[in-house]
Amino acid sequence: MTGSRFIAEMVHAYGISHLFFVPTILFPALAEMEDLGICRVMTHGEKAAAYMADGYARAARKPGLCLAQSVGAANLAAGLKDAYLAGSPVVAITGGPTHEHRYRHVYQEIEDFPMFGPVTKLNARVDTVERLPDLLRQAFRVATSGQPGPVHLQLRGHFGQSVEGEADLAVFAEEQYASYPPARPEAEPERVRDAARLLAEAARPVIVAGGGVVASGAAAEVVALAEKLSIPVATSLNAKEVIAADHPLAIGVCGTYSRWCANRLLTEADLVFFVGSHAGSQVTDYWKYPPRGTPVIQLDIDAEEIGRGYAARVGLVGDARATLRRLLDAVALAHRDAWVARAQQVVAEWRAEQEPLRASEAVPMRPERLCRDIGAWLPPDAVVVSDTGHAGIWTGTMLDLTAPGQRYIRCAGSLGWGLPGAIGAKCALPDRPVLCFTGDGGLYYHLAELETAARFGIPVVVVVNDNHSLSQETLHVREAYGGRPRGGADGMWIFEPNDLARVAESLGCLGIRVERPAEVRPALERAFAANRPVLIDAVTDIAALADRAHA
Repeated sequence: MTGSRFIAEMVHAYGISHLFFVPTILFPALAEMEDLGICRVMTHGEKAAAYMADGYARAARKPGLCLAQSVGAANLAAGLKDAYLAGSPVVAITGGPTHEHRYRHVYQEIEDFPMFGPVTKLNARVDTVERLPDLLRQAFRVATSGQPGPVHLQLRGHFGQSVEGEADLAVFAEEQYASYPPARPEAEPERVRDAARLLAEAARPVIVAGGGVVASGAAAEVVALAEKLSIPVATSLNAKEVIAADHPLAIGVCGTYSRWCANRLLTEADLVFFVGSHAGSQVTDYWKYPPRGTPVIQLDIDAEEIGRGYAARVGLVGDARATLRRLLDAVALAHRDAWVARAQQVVAEWRAEQEPLRASEAVPMRPERLCRDIGAWLPPDAVVVSDTGHAGIWTGTMLDLTAPGQRYIRCAGSLGWGLPGAIGAKCALPDRPVLCFTGDGGLYYHLAELETAARFGIPVVVVVNDNHSLSQETLHVREAYGGRPRGGADGMWIFEPNDLARVAESLGCLGIRVERPAEVRPALERAFAANRPVLIDAVTDIAALADRAHA
């Protein structure tokens, strides 16, 4: 068969329902997919295509696919940074130079292959159609195994045309690697026993659940262990969905984009159990919570991560769900009434402190109130997709998830990821309500993708925290001017106010403008009943700043 037909059948065999691309790349293969029911979403930029594939992968818990011709490959590489940081299995395919064209100033040609090295687990060239079978399978194996992550295949020819010829190609997809995790290794029994002993001896332990818990599908096991041992649970932003906000052992998101109650309890802990977390700078606020020297247990599927952030008394190398089940069998029921009461007291103090803002009737609206009302309205199967920066802080701290089926997918660091990421998530989960929360600063990055959602009938709902600014930069600008901004200082972080609902309407979406708290819930009802892409332009107070939470 032709390489084009082979690619189409392999994509279908791996269960990929949507792919995201910028022309011109593999058009014959894309045409072959027409008969296989694969939706080919043409975007307005390569970064957006990568972000959509990333959102798709995280929502579906299987590989996402994005493509670009060689001239756009550098943009696609930039878009993979977020997938790499988040551990998301995105397969990126690009065109590349041919041997006869190298070093001869071919139009638009640049050697972009090395750009993919830092943001992928595998960066490989496919020089002949005969290498498609083994390298495509390799790409899916690497993307989903261990800690998931993006991979890149460069096909020879600007448009990948080197694979359009015929060859003896057998379609064989390794179904094990069509989702993640493809395998569930368990930590050694003696390490599990060591961890059980430390947990039993601790008076004030805290569990910190990370993104690996979500990747493993181990939320129920984390909660079961916490309940059996009476241990408060903090989460990273990536793992916000792991424990319901109203659970008596939930203490909130810790680190920088966090609740100070979680950080305070981590300073008081005499043992911290990191589960599926790198224990990196954001979840610990640069290793302040817990303080250095706090005894730590760390469970991770990647042995190289054990002890990277904190010296681990016990390192458990294995899949989170499989290993936690062994740990649950190894521990005895424990009651820590005083410690749990202390945790609940600190959480209650945080809630009492924030309640005036969460209940505020002020106009322009407070983002705290906006997030509270969204959380209170969310259906039990809703998926919240958050941008980074203030959007991540507001949703991470102020938007409560209380139903076990609710999910939270957040940008790992690239502002503007939210809108395309949410479009990809909705493609993966067409029967679930998907709500994107972003700011106007984040929206402007890939505003054109509203037209993509409208063109393909992808009914994602986007709530924009519209304060006509990059308000997270306010303090940085003020400091740069020595506390006395002047002249063009405002131009460094403030935009002209716009009616973004009207902008959305011009791009084929439903636009709803919300200026008062009482209008939020009716707007959400209308948006999710519309069955089309909707932008809710929520006008908020430019002076409302989401500060980093310190204990």
